[in-house]
Amino acid sequence: MKKLIKNSILISGLVFMLYSCSINKYIPDGERLYTGATIEIDADSAVPQVPQLKENLRQVLRPEPNSKFLGVHLGLYYYYKNQKEKTNFINRWLFKQFGEEPVYQSDVENLEVEDILLNRLENNGFFYSSATSSFTETENRASLLYQLKIKEPYTLANYEVDSFTKPIFKDIKKLSATSPFENDMRFDLGNLKLERQRLDSELKDLGYYNFNSNFLIFEADTNQYKNKKFDLFLKLKKDVPEKAIIPYKVKTINVYPNYNLRDSTTSASNRFEKKNYYQNEEFFKPKYLDDFITLEEGQYYNPDNSKNTARRLSTIGAYKYVNIQYKELDTLADDNEGALEANIFLSPLTKRAIRAELQAVTKSNNFAGPTLGLVFSNRNLFGGGETLNISSSIGYETQVSSGENSGLSSLELELKTELIFPRVIAPFSINEDFFEYSIPKTKTSLSATYLDRSQLYTLLSGTALFGYVWNANRYITYEVNPISLNYTRLSNTTPEFDQILADNPFLARSFEQQFISGLTFSFTYNEMLAAKRTHQFFFNSTLDIAGNSISLLGKETTAGQPKEFLGLQYAQYAKADFDFRYHFNFGDNYSQTIATRLFAGYGLAYGNSDVVPFVKQYFSGGPYSVRAFNTRSLGPGTYTDANNQNSTSFFDRTGNIRLEANVEYRFPIYSFFKGAFFVDAGNVWNSEENPAFNGNDKFTSNFLSELGMGAGFGLRIDVQGFVIRFDLAAPFHDPALPEGERFDFRADEPVFNFAIGYSF
Repeated sequence: MKKLIKNSILISGLVFMLYSCSINKYIPDGERLYTGATIEIDADSAVPQVPQLKENLRQVLRPEPNSKFLGVHLGLYYYYKNQKEKTNFINRWLFKQFGEEPVYQSDVENLEVEDILLNRLENNGFFYSSATSSFTETENRASLLYQLKIKEPYTLANYEVDSFTKPIFKDIKKLSATSPFENDMRFDLGNLKLERQRLDSELKDLGYYNFNSNFLIFEADTNQYKNKKFDLFLKLKKDVPEKAIIPYKVKTINVYPNYNLRDSTTSASNRFEKKNYYQNEEFFKPKYLDDFITLEEGQYYNPDNSKNTARRLSTIGAYKYVNIQYKELDTLADDNEGALEANIFLSPLTKRAIRAELQAVTKSNNFAGPTLGLVFSNRNLFGGGETLNISSSIGYETQVSSGENSGLSSLELELKTELIFPRVIAPFSINEDFFEYSIPKTKTSLSATYLDRSQLYTLLSGTALFGYVWNANRYITYEVNPISLNYTRLSNTTPEFDQILADNPFLARSFEQQFISGLTFSFTYNEMLAAKRTHQFFFNSTLDIAGNSISLLGKETTAGQPKEFLGLQYAQYAKADFDFRYHFNFGDNYSQTIATRLFAGYGLAYGNSDVVPFVKQYFSGGPYSVRAFNTRSLGPGTYTDANNQNSTSFFDRTGNIRLEANVEYRFPIYSFFKGAFFVDAGNVWNSEENPAFNGNDKFTSNFLSELGMGAGFGLRIDVQGFVIRFDLAAPFHDPALPEGERFDFRADEPVFNFAIGYSF
């Protein structure tokens, strides 16, 4: 063993030496590779927090030396390799991903950096400090040392506001009372700039429409002290325009609900709630539009009110552009107050639209076929921003694999009508002022689906939904559906399917629950839409409860059997899902991402049900799950279909418990082509044993050893956020295999996945 370790160290040393030599030979004559700079500080005893100060100063050191990976300059190596006249595709790709241009000693302007260091010290109150620098050189390397002598900093003795022209003096004096400045506080130019910005923002909120932070100036006076103290004075610069130091009130509000840039002639006017609505024909009813406008006549100008109004109007869904413009009015004789006219221009989207979609679908369960969809939309249906969507689709799939399942087919027809009101529709009064960020939308929908699976059954289902959705802020969304109805009817069953139900009582009971009535609640926190962030978080929690209210009306028609409502068995269950995601973005322009996801779900059947309805159960496997396993083929637990060729493989293997975890590294390749490497793990289980699965489906404390795991790589075509995804994955841990044989990377049995959009 010692000999093996010794040989490994020797080989590693030789590799590093060869690598270093390969870099050194590319360094031009007369040049040295710059390896970075260090800072030494000689500070007075009164200088506080020297380590933090050193870290602050280190941020201004330029240029940055070439980066290292495990002690070697990989980026520099790829750069030099790519400079050859003849290079290959791999070297060009590696250079684009990791390559760095060399930083030499001649690129370092140390005298300029000295000035920047001194400037940074003075900005932080350390006046009369000094800086020197010196290089340390070897044959082909050079480093730099900056030596700083730092004096005791200046600290604040008093802070005062000089007299201004009224009324702005009174407001600034009041705002300065909450200033962060305190006695004995070190001089800091950055804090002064932040204070100017704070005062400017709060003055804008008080109506100072024309004010600018540059109109304020701080002056420091050290003449009164000999112990490095200073007095700070806030002043107004000379020649500040008079209109900048008076507040403005909104005198008139004009709204153009049907504004067209090419034809802006609008003469008809309607006065409603102290606002003027200009529209030749009533495109949008003022009584509905008024709730979205937070501007009011007589209130002081406030930019937050403008932002809130623009955001709320944009959420209606009927407008393409929202533009709020202010115009100064010369109608007041009082010089202490100005007047504004607010003009709200609303450019509508096309009212009616038809969209057609044709897809050729190939699923990982060997089903393939075309799907045709049509969607008709009518925006602003009743003149109150209502959106009507009518969608229909027809899809046909057939089993293309050989074996007993060959020839199985599925025909699905769906019709859905959705009507969205951009306001609260309720039998009771709701104060919409409570929803400051956005007004809730009321969503209603009706849908019907016909599914014919050849040689098995016909399933007719209908759903009805009534609920509300609203944004609490930029990241948080709530959705509540107090009415959620689902009806399914199974018919035209074949003897083969009847035998399947006879062999699997759990499956049979899940189909017997024809009626589902309940409510759903969803909470979402989403930072993924915030671009250019290093860390992004997403969390979604959904609660689905069914059967509680309707159980009060249920009747037991047969002793010992589930209760019925209107002659239909109804389901009772509670189901909770938790979906957490974290993205770490890095690289040039945040082009690379480490994306992670953790999902957990549990469904509990109770009361009238001893099993969660089939349509509400969990599954695992497929392009949005564990990609190394076919769609809905993983689990439950360690169950395996020994035959794998009979008609039961047509059915999904589901459970009432689901756990999944995913990790994916995403990177650019070229133009809109992107790549990914990923690892997935997950499975589903039942909380109670299903005899049809031979007792291998129950969730136990050994669940970690029962996770299906796979790894793979993928190609994405990402065109302005529209993503077409291709993934190829192979399992390396299969819970269906006996213990001791589960870890086996079956690279010769990959699973191909095609999907639209990222998996998480």
